Amino acid sequence: MTDASAPNPMTVDPVPTPRPRGTSLSGVARLQALRDDGRRIVMLTCYDASFAGLCSAVGVDTLLVGDSLGMVIQGESSTVPVTVEQMRYHVACVARGAASAAPPSPVLVADLPFGSYHASPHVAQANAATLMQAGAEVVKVEGAGRDNGWLFEVVAFLVDRGIPVCGHLGLTPQSVAQIGGYRVQGRGDDAAERLLADALALERAGVSMLVLEMVPSALAARITGALRIPTIGIGAGPGCSGQVLVLHDLLGVYPGRKARFVRDFTRDADGTVRGPADAIRAYVDAVRDGSFPAPEHTFD
Repeated sequence: MTDASAPNPMTVDPVPTPRPRGTSLSGVARLQALRDDGRRIVMLTCYDASFAGLCSAVGVDTLLVGDSLGMVIQGESSTVPVTVEQMRYHVACVARGAASAAPPSPVLVADLPFGSYHASPHVAQANAATLMQAGAEVVKVEGAGRDNGWLFEVVAFLVDRGIPVCGHLGLTPQSVAQIGGYRVQGRGDDAAERLLADALALERAGVSMLVLEMVPSALAARITGALRIPTIGIGAGPGCSGQVLVLHDLLGVYPGRKARFVRDFTRDADGTVRGPADAIRAYVDAVRDGSFPAPEHTFD
């Protein structure tokens, strides 16, 4: 005899409800409130518990467990080799570290890595569930659905099942080979209109926020003004709702030629050397007061 009160396993979504993180608002709602109030959102990449606790303690609003870990942690030449299991491991580390600080913890966003959401919406859901069960509150996908709208379908599928999604337009590192290298995207009228159209389409599909990477400042500001959701810029000028940097770039420890949009916050203009906590705090302050990014960190 069937128990009528038992849940039907065919209709119950396997993704758990995110655990409370010290506030009555969900992570997505907190970021939306910052955007609506005109307060700049501070995001940093993070890959381990120690730095997660430090970032939480100095007031970073949101942490991105990015597949950039393939380059800055693993020494790969791109983000493509990163796997879902590697992302799950680092998400769990960051979630534990962030929870160790006084609430509210930063909102935890995690990249769905290359190949993990392309096959079908169901595959994307399974991989997103893995990252959320490890502690993520939002998953991030790159690009837009120019080929028959497949990515818009994936986004809508995830959102309909209670999984918040962050989009990512402009320079999309997972497809850097296809777009011709690490270069500014959206220059020229046609390219700008396509990028704006993609942003609006992602918002309609249900993304809760949007990262804009290496986009001309004026275009990023235009996109931000056209959307109702927060935008997070990296090399996209001061007109976005917030900013993100790779933590290792901010601390000046990632080797090689620095991108134009990078600033080493361990050294002040007068030559003063800061430790990690003070450097991260200086970044938080500079984003909030609008002094970062400065003109030398942006693209026309």
